[in-house]
Amino acid sequence: MPEEVLFKSESDQSREEIASYLRKVADNLDNGNAISLKAGSESVTLNPPARPTFEVKAEREGPAGNMTELSVEFELEWDENANGKGSGSGQLEIE
Repeated sequence: MPEEVLFKSESDQSREEIASYLRKVADNLDNGNAISLKAGSESVTLNPPARPTFEVKAEREGPAGNMTELSVEFELEWDENANGKGSGSGQLEIE
């Protein structure tokens, strides 16, 4: 499915800085507020519904035979025109 990138930011950050960003997103979700992303001249504000789909993915990437880059991805996903009811693949646990 094609996608349109509305915002992208990628930079090296300390674990503490990343945790601060994630806390701000969590606080906005808890309070029912929109999430605003800004970097330089780019910005976007998104308002997730009460029940978006939450995807967590751990990956190993790289060229064949040299897959040395690890990542953890957290994604909220929803249909702009839907009622916000999502489906799931089981209870997530993060420790």
